[in-house]
Amino acid sequence: MGILDRFLRAAHFSGGVHPDDHKRPAADAPLRVMPPPARVYVPLVQHIGSPARAVVAVGDLVKKGQRIGEPQGAVSAAIHAPTSGRVVAIGDIVAPHPSGLPVRGITIASDGRDEWCELEGCDDPFALDPAEIGRRVAQAGVVGLGGAAFPSAVKLSGGLGARVELLIINASECEPFLSCDDRLMRDRAAEAVDGIAIMLHATGAREARIGIEDNKPEAIAAMRVAVAGQSRIRVEVIPTRYPMGSEKHLILVLTGREVPAEGRPSDIGVVVHNVGTAMAVRNAVRFGRPLVSRLVTVNGACVRQPGNVEVPIGTLAGEVLAFCGGLRADHGGPARLLLGGPMTGMQVPTLEVPVIKGTGGILVLDAAEVGEGEGGPCIRCGDCMRACPVGLLPLEIAARVRAGEVEKAAGFGLVDCIACGCCAYVCPSRIPLVQFFHHAKGELAARARGTQRNETIRTLTRAKAERLERDERDKAEALARRTAASLAAATEAAAAVEKAAARTNEESGACA
Repeated sequence: MGILDRFLRAAHFSGGVHPDDHKRPAADAPLRVMPPPARVYVPLVQHIGSPARAVVAVGDLVKKGQRIGEPQGAVSAAIHAPTSGRVVAIGDIVAPHPSGLPVRGITIASDGRDEWCELEGCDDPFALDPAEIGRRVAQAGVVGLGGAAFPSAVKLSGGLGARVELLIINASECEPFLSCDDRLMRDRAAEAVDGIAIMLHATGAREARIGIEDNKPEAIAAMRVAVAGQSRIRVEVIPTRYPMGSEKHLILVLTGREVPAEGRPSDIGVVVHNVGTAMAVRNAVRFGRPLVSRLVTVNGACVRQPGNVEVPIGTLAGEVLAFCGGLRADHGGPARLLLGGPMTGMQVPTLEVPVIKGTGGILVLDAAEVGEGEGGPCIRCGDCMRACPVGLLPLEIAARVRAGEVEKAAGFGLVDCIACGCCAYVCPSRIPLVQFFHHAKGELAARARGTQRNETIRTLTRAKAERLERDERDKAEALARRTAASLAAATEAAAAVEKAAARTNEESGACA
């Protein structure tokens, strides 16, 4: 083991947990490609930022890759047709969210041809100006595929502007059950490395480091072969520890540098992208292909044929499960349905929701995998504090949240919580800590909006009072000016009368 490897293994962040990864046999199953379903349901918001605006109408014929949603604002992403067919509806569809509330989207009935629209590729991406690469990535609607779904062009352009020196590729995939990044690196390592090289050119970074957890030996081997001959890209093996995939923790382990509180990686010359995003960037720049499909892990004890599937965006999760053989007949029914991983994913009431750009997994877990019981009282054991990778005091925060004292909870660092779920995972009383913290953050945000609204009202009220006072003052000044002008005119008229009278008297005296 080299000096760097020893350093990396020693550079553990505090806290974190070691859950059973449950990645196999799904990770070892061959990658499958799902054909387009009869209909796709494409939400107009699949990313952080403003939702896209529909640019098609009901009845329009569209081709695969054609833009159907226009980004709005600086932080937004374009939406494209995942297959060719006819737009049959524009309106509410069920959101891939625990609430199950509707979200605006576009429904396309497939014509079965899956025909691409005309694409604009590039044979030599490295001859392009970095700004042009960012433009093409934005045109393709590429977002971070690690789960955050932040528009990738914004980070690429921001990296260039911030003079980023290091590009980190997050290939840790620390969430249990998920293995789509692992499978991508095993099967498409050369393409992923090509995308990383394009990102290097776009950000202006001097080097790239690919962080892969040591529980993925096949992916590590494949990526090391792929980077051979690439002097500025190297693979770094990092310890398996959740939440290693957290951006700030990955930076700490790979560089020894810490992102400042309330700061961004670019503040220390670093930008982080997911390995799946690198593949999407390659497709966008080399071939002009927008992001219309993604790899999804389908896993859990209830799944008949777990594995990784390339799925058209907008496909219902239930149809993806059916493509993987459906539910096992010899097993108990599902205890939990999740989109994403078990630690940070979203529990959904039904799988009749669409796969979106940020959907990395569809998990159908049984009772043994969920392993939850009735929540009990806090016994002050301190396990949650030891597990927290951010160094917070979850039991103290939870106590304030339970008492309705969210401001005091904020004083204990509530806003710094990354919602990784480590505290809830180790809690012997099975207290739903993450749900408490999500609720409290929402309450804080609502109060902040209320405070801002009240401040806006006060500002507007003051402005109105000042305007009325100014209007009254202007009226008084105008009246004074008119009065003064009238007095001056009257005085001038009187003087003119006196002068005329004097002249008349003089003329009368002369005649006499």
